[in-house]
Amino acid sequence: MTTTYPPRELRLTEAAVPQPPTDDRPTRKYQTLLLLAGFMMITHIIGINTSFGIFQARPEFYTSSSTNISAARNNDAVVSLVGTLGSGLTWSGGIFVNPLMSRFANLRILTLLGAFIMSLGLFLAAYSTTLWQLFLTQSILYGVGSSIYYFPLMTVAPTFFDRHRGFAMGCILSGAGVGGLIFAPVIQLLLDNYGVRTTLQVLAGWNIAGRSRLNMALVKRGTFVYQALGALLQAAGNSIPIYYLSAYSISVLSYSSSTGSLFLAINSAVNSVSRILMGVLADGVGRQNTLITGAFLSSLAVFALWYDAARPRFIAFIIVYGIYAGGYNALIPTTITEIYGVENYTRVNGAIYFIRGLGSLLGAPVAGLILGTHSRGATVPGDALRGRFERVVVYDGVLLLCAGLCVSYVRWLDARDKGRWNWKA
Repeated sequence: MTTTYPPRELRLTEAAVPQPPTDDRPTRKYQTLLLLAGFMMITHIIGINTSFGIFQARPEFYTSSSTNISAARNNDAVVSLVGTLGSGLTWSGGIFVNPLMSRFANLRILTLLGAFIMSLGLFLAAYSTTLWQLFLTQSILYGVGSSIYYFPLMTVAPTFFDRHRGFAMGCILSGAGVGGLIFAPVIQLLLDNYGVRTTLQVLAGWNIAGRSRLNMALVKRGTFVYQALGALLQAAGNSIPIYYLSAYSISVLSYSSSTGSLFLAINSAVNSVSRILMGVLADGVGRQNTLITGAFLSSLAVFALWYDAARPRFIAFIIVYGIYAGGYNALIPTTITEIYGVENYTRVNGAIYFIRGLGSLLGAPVAGLILGTHSRGATVPGDALRGRFERVVVYDGVLLLCAGLCVSYVRWLDARDKGRWNWKA
């Protein structure tokens, strides 16, 4: 079987990584450098996205009674929307970034532009005194910039691998867990010692340092409709533990703020390793099979281990959820390639991630409305607050369960469309 690699216009330029050889088959060295570049980029973006919950959970920061942003005081729903809008734009922006890529001969310029816009958003957020300024900076500017930074590399990376595509994308996307593992304690340390303003300025400085349209025939296919719905629901469900894991450990289980940050780091570390191992497993037993399993087991972990969780069971949830959620997130690009083909990957991937970005807006903010307002460590009785979190957990588990049903149906539709059932798919 002859492997078809992407046309020249989709390849990363020499300024970004070394050009592949002229015989159109990328060397191992080129693939390795591509993996490294993708890993570092994912570490950077997802590390910042997943650490926003620390700004929210700590009693001294955005939601505190002493914050200079009065509309954010004791308001989880509003503050979580700041973070989820920023991370949601990271994925949703793909529908605009993919056409933009065709206008840049040098994709390195585009990624640098994205990093600059990210930095500008974080830097200006340090001086926000009203809620609309926080949304404009830490949500919109940051989210647009991170999307421009993210998609050029992620759009072309899967097309340079064939037999080991699951492993390759698992390696790249494992940077998400590593990012959380690194950024969570670092941001915690900066906040504790220097405050919000300096922390955001440091993150902004770190950022500086460190034309396709979707075919409507694809949109009308049942596989796309249900895969998009599954992506929306899974993104919504996946954002809730990220944003409320620390809050639950501090407010309900009475752990310290530093321990809550440590739990987030542990979850990210497990998630990172899982993305690689799930990628290897998927290459052996089927990528869609592994993705479906990850979706259902994520939901099961939420219901069985987080609902009304005491300390030991909550620690188990942190680990188990990190394993299964990491597998789902790592395998989305590989299943898109398998179902729609390499030739449609760029268009479908941009659309799916746009929809995932919208899904993020249905997760943590709605969970914040369910949770309601409360003063950190103050007046809400423990049993009442635990009951609120139980409703959040049920909401989260249902979202992930429905996502699993959607991708299972996609598996069946894909086999029907191809005229055969293959157990390894």
